[in-house]
Amino acid sequence: MRIIFLGSGRFAMPTLRWLAESDHTVALVVSQPARPSGRGRRIVRTPVQALADDLGLETIAIQDVNDPESVRELLAQDARIGLAIDFGQKIGPALLDGWPGGCLNLHASLLPKFRGAAPINWAIVNGEERTGCTVFRMVDKMDAGPILTSRWTDIKPEETADELHDRLAGIGVDAVQAAFELFAGEDNPAGTPQNEADATKAPKLRKPDGLVDFDQPVARVAHHICGMTAWPGARARFRADDNRFENVTLIRARPAEITATPDVSPGTLNVNRYVATRDGFLEILEIKPSSGRIMGWADFVNGRHVAEGDRFVPLLD
Repeated sequence: MRIIFLGSGRFAMPTLRWLAESDHTVALVVSQPARPSGRGRRIVRTPVQALADDLGLETIAIQDVNDPESVRELLAQDARIGLAIDFGQKIGPALLDGWPGGCLNLHASLLPKFRGAAPINWAIVNGEERTGCTVFRMVDKMDAGPILTSRWTDIKPEETADELHDRLAGIGVDAVQAAFELFAGEDNPAGTPQNEADATKAPKLRKPDGLVDFDQPVARVAHHICGMTAWPGARARFRADDNRFENVTLIRARPAEITATPDVSPGTLNVNRYVATRDGFLEILEIKPSSGRIMGWADFVNGRHVAEGDRFVPLLD
């Protein structure tokens, strides 16, 4: 099958590698334009364009995929379908209706749950036990088209959004492969309509979403910390009793295996260096000081001489 591949971010890379080695033909790889990155503002290609170049695939960077000239160029490639993964632009009706087999999308949730830009993060933040990938037909409404295939996986304890992202990117390859098998004949599979009553949203993350509030149930605080790693980061301020303080990012945490109810204010450390929340204690596993590397909680405790009564306080963004 001849395909136009539209992708930009890391989530699309495993599928592009598979396609390059498969019997399918990638007629063209379409990506976002290169942009300044890092302190030096060096112009950097998207991960997908860099990989496509390494694989020897023809690539173009498009500022607006719905520009009439861009639409004409993509439809002139004589592809049967478009496949969009982590592309970063809304694809309009001219392209959705222009390819004979339509345009498919690989989405990192079990649709119709967690429609939107950050499904992996919000699945963890909301304490979901299971998530997965869905391949669906794109329509004008975001993430709402008929489903072709899906694959599920359990969310591991203390798994961060970054870790789950990479696992789902690999699982997505199998979902795409299964979807392509539905196109083996001349017919184009219609897919199964989504149940709108079950739809939930996963909006784009903002930096303030990472701010940690310890005055919440302990499970919710732990899920929030893991779900915000690595961006925007679960951020708070550590303050010692001697008035030392520093801003930190909490990387990984879990509810502590103790049943005691906190008798101190949320954010305060007990004798075991667990953090009080609204209804229990939180065990921090990994932490990153604002000016340092990620480290284990024990290393932070020993290096800062963390004591009972020290506390985390809200960080105002």
